[in-house]
Amino acid sequence: MKMLATRLVAAAALAALTAGAAHAHRAWILPSQTTVSGIGEYVTIDAAVSNHLFFPDHRPMNVDQVTITGPDGAVVKPANAAQGQYRTTFDLKLEKEGTYRIAQASSGPGGGRGGPPPGGMPAASGAPAGAPPAAPVFLGTSSGPFGAQWTEGKEVKRWRGTLAEFNAQGIDKKKGVELSTSNRRVETFVTVGKPSAVPVTGKGLEISGGTHPNDLYTGEEVALKFADNGKPAAGVELTLISGGDRYRDNEDAIKVTTDKDGVAKVKFPTAGMYWLQAQANTTATIEGKTVKSQSSYVAVLEVLPG
Repeated sequence: MKMLATRLVAAAALAALTAGAAHAHRAWILPSQTTVSGIGEYVTIDAAVSNHLFFPDHRPMNVDQVTITGPDGAVVKPANAAQGQYRTTFDLKLEKEGTYRIAQASSGPGGGRGGPPPGGMPAASGAPAGAPPAAPVFLGTSSGPFGAQWTEGKEVKRWRGTLAEFNAQGIDKKKGVELSTSNRRVETFVTVGKPSAVPVTGKGLEISGGTHPNDLYTGEEVALKFADNGKPAAGVELTLISGGDRYRDNEDAIKVTTDKDGVAKVKFPTAGMYWLQAQANTTATIEGKTVKSQSSYVAVLEVLPG
């Protein structure tokens, strides 16, 4: 009996570890609602990184790293912000008609090491642990931050910095050197009255047209269009998962791929909040240098009954 009990405990522990491994930490920005009829109303935003959607159980997102852009392009300040152990909450007053963009965007050197951590912003090069995050800088500017990797003998060398430093330090002359960078965006959208166009930043992977993100309904095929660094993001796989996966045996993920124009067509089976994730790996040329670009994108979209 004692041996049986020991085996049962071991099996339960293994099952728990396996279940936990199946859910990577996911960043998300969740509005209480995405469409509002009247100017002057509020929505409440939760922002976190968690194992399940949308249950805050890992860590909060820093409200200082979230930017709210109004329909007119002006930056809007959050109200009543509070950061708890597992999530950050703030209110957004909707004072103009159109679409608001609530986003956390960051960049870092590519190649994995030193890049932007899940749900966070990169620290400045050489900054001590716990230092305030550096201001986000995106692909398309020579200030980087960029990462480089090459091999000398049997040792792998790594470097990070700006293009000017890359040239001045002679890193560009290293044999087999590869220059890389990464961009990351986590966002959601809220519309007051009639939806307005979501501007394309040209920085990393992002929604660039097609069906408006606040005009999604069940039973209707929608076209989600994406750009990567301002160009159509062709051949990018999108993963869409509805919230409440904590109460399902399977994620029931929907997977679709963008065509040559960066458009993916999808029909949502049920209403609710969906978590969309995508990643693109491309190359770009900046000041004559070839740069490997890794862009990741996350959005929370609300699908209403058709």
